[in-house]
Amino acid sequence: MTARVPSDALGRRVLCGTEYATVRYVGSVPPTAGIWLGVEWDDPQRGKHDGTYEGTQYFKCRHPRGGSFIRPNKANFGVDFLTAVKDRYGLNDQGVQHGTENTLVFGKKTVEFVGMDSVAEQQSQLNRLVDISVHECAVSHAGQKEEISRTCPNIRHINLSKNLISSWETVTAIASQVQNLETLNLSENKMKFPSTSTSVSSVFSKLRILALNQTQITWTEVLLCAPGWPALEELYLTSNNITVLERPDNVLQTLKLLDLSDNQLLDGNQLHLIAHLPRLEQLILRNTGISSIHFPDAGFGCKTKMFPSLKRLAINDNKISQWSTINELDKLSSLQSLQCHNNPFMDTEKNPETLRQLIIAKISQLEVLNKSEILPAERKGAELDYRKIFGNDWLAAGGNCNPEKNKPSEEFLAAHPRYPSLCLKYGAPEEGELKGRQPLTLKNQLLTLTIKCPEKPEQKPVEKKLPESMTIQRVKGLLYRLLKIPGSELKLSYESSKLEGKEVELDNDLKPLQFYSIENGDCVLVRW
Repeated sequence: MTARVPSDALGRRVLCGTEYATVRYVGSVPPTAGIWLGVEWDDPQRGKHDGTYEGTQYFKCRHPRGGSFIRPNKANFGVDFLTAVKDRYGLNDQGVQHGTENTLVFGKKTVEFVGMDSVAEQQSQLNRLVDISVHECAVSHAGQKEEISRTCPNIRHINLSKNLISSWETVTAIASQVQNLETLNLSENKMKFPSTSTSVSSVFSKLRILALNQTQITWTEVLLCAPGWPALEELYLTSNNITVLERPDNVLQTLKLLDLSDNQLLDGNQLHLIAHLPRLEQLILRNTGISSIHFPDAGFGCKTKMFPSLKRLAINDNKISQWSTINELDKLSSLQSLQCHNNPFMDTEKNPETLRQLIIAKISQLEVLNKSEILPAERKGAELDYRKIFGNDWLAAGGNCNPEKNKPSEEFLAAHPRYPSLCLKYGAPEEGELKGRQPLTLKNQLLTLTIKCPEKPEQKPVEKKLPESMTIQRVKGLLYRLLKIPGSELKLSYESSKLEGKEVELDNDLKPLQFYSIENGDCVLVRW
């Protein structure tokens, strides 16, 4: 029995058992009889050759052993969208098809799709479905014209990931029948995109979220399609071998989130080409191979005009080795959240707490670092520590408490661009507080502190020597033994001669004394 080969088989996506492939050749392969399909497998381990057989090249493959020939009856060319929906939701008189997926992932965001394993009774009718998932259901074409809009008029969200869609035209044919489409996931469909400008239609006029992960799309193709996405807010483009960016002129202007993770960008300067998207609030650049980020339009301590709305940035798993990139991020006027795990610059400091404090001190507006909130006391402690740690370098570079003599070198300002603003905020460091650090012996780690109860004058001040590594919780335990007041009722703060008239709250029980930059001679104030 000879299977019928579709007239448009060349270039189509097929499924052979559980393996995906693209048809690269249709025809005879002498000396054998009959029609063969030459396919390039997604998994090259499944193949046997590069499209050459007995010295004749029938097709080409990216991988030298990524191709093979199969008979047409072994290839599944897929089903239309509506057939897949009916099968998926048990509306083909064959019962519900039970799947394993019940969520949809866009980048790192998970969206739950109703009715992926079981459909609630009131949703069993196709015309009432709003969220549809046909993930891995071998969808390859739209089906009869207008059939989707007649049968499923209320669809808003579609998961079409890992199917057999071969071209953007197929996507358009399906979407044109979904009037209110807001969310579309096309990930893991290796398809052909337009290579020239297409006429703008209203097919995707309401589309807000689009996932094109692992589709082999290029940035040029994104920009060619983008005029048709006038309301797009989130675009996921991970794992597409995008290496070069271009400036998006008059497109993607509504975009709030862009995920370019797992694309090996040529260098960080590529980011300048997308730096003027006016509404972009979140940029995800995990594992993009970038080694530095630089905003050349702004000098030390100034804000860049690039990425004016960017609030959240993820640069995990990259090759950033210099602290200068962290300095540059302070130029972003709206940055609030940063993820930067697994970069070489983080290996320069062994203590993770110190590392965190350095990043906090260098980026003034940061509110969340590596998914952990930065509390006001933590910021203050980090900035005071930074001011002190690099104080001697500042003096050596020409810094001075006298404003008229204060002329730190360009090299110092390049390495510590926030230092002048920290001096304005807390005052310039004095030479007395910048004496060389003593060896970390137990004696040197002990702080001599005066403990006072300002609201209980009858309680005499007490002097105690406490390790700087002692947590606030343990300090409260000590005070309980002294004052017989439960730690849960105690409120602690401290005052220092260097911060005249100011009190710093000791508000995190898990933090050590050194976290708050408490020094010898300071006074701990106890209230209850």
